[in-house]
Amino acid sequence: MNRGSLIPYFVIAMLVTAVLTYFLIPYFHRKQFGQYIREEGPQAHKSKAGTPTMGGIAIVAGIIVGVILAFGRNPDGMVIILTMVGFGLIGFLDDFEKIAKKNNLGLNPRQKIILQLVFGAAIAFYMMFAGQVGTSVFIPFAKVWVDLGYLFIPFVIFVEIAMSNAVNLTDGLDGLASSVTIIVGIGMTAIGLSAGNGVLASSGMIIAGALAGFLIFNRHPAKIFMGDTGSMALGGVLSAVTIVTGTEFILPVLGLIYVLEALSVIIQVTYFRKTGGKRFFRMAPLHHHFELGGMNEVRVVLLFSTFTALCCVIGYYSVI
Repeated sequence: MNRGSLIPYFVIAMLVTAVLTYFLIPYFHRKQFGQYIREEGPQAHKSKAGTPTMGGIAIVAGIIVGVILAFGRNPDGMVIILTMVGFGLIGFLDDFEKIAKKNNLGLNPRQKIILQLVFGAAIAFYMMFAGQVGTSVFIPFAKVWVDLGYLFIPFVIFVEIAMSNAVNLTDGLDGLASSVTIIVGIGMTAIGLSAGNGVLASSGMIIAGALAGFLIFNRHPAKIFMGDTGSMALGGVLSAVTIVTGTEFILPVLGLIYVLEALSVIIQVTYFRKTGGKRFFRMAPLHHHFELGGMNEVRVVLLFSTFTALCCVIGYYSVI
């Protein structure tokens, strides 16, 4: 496998996503499937109300086509697709609830966590008893494989739930989640090529391609948002790719920005409760802290993308 052989997967995933997004924008406008902006969010975001959402449907479609072309009926490919669709479905239900009720609440936390547990457990049990890498995981920096045994099941469930929610939190500025995840996908491809891991390399290129197609319409000012449909699906597919390849621990290195976004919310909520209403950040998730500090959206996206590129370089050398 070489870089040239992966380019068609990138191009096809990009074209499928871009074409479908192009047609979804006017369709969602007609159906009034617009984004509802939370009242406590930045005031500058109020103007985004009504922008079509659920564009993640196009991302999912692009990735599905790319994975089928790359893997055919390979079990790994099916696990990747089913996990992405499962978590994307949770996001879709959340988006649809917001649209139907005309608010920004969606599914309640209990409903989300139950569905996430179900899909996370499904991939955990499959990988334990039928997956090619079994219960072994690769540890970056140390560059060793460790067998987790029965601890693999709660570990995989945690990875899926944590990553789907972390990517969801990152999706808060025009093009932010798309740009960051394109770079993470390229990082996965580079590692896969160097390590001779075709599933990791191909999947990373497909994810990057689909998001490149979506970014055409999602960059600032966004004509469409991926919604929870897209962000939850992305968290699910990124996790699934690393789970079927035993490389789960590279994800928080390549996607450290996802981790920091999630941690900023945890810190903010904890600090708020402990101090009786004081805030640690200007606003959480982290991208809003920078935004309220005076950086415009484009600069925040550029900063986070540059940081992610650096993390991918570190991640590459932690493995190779």
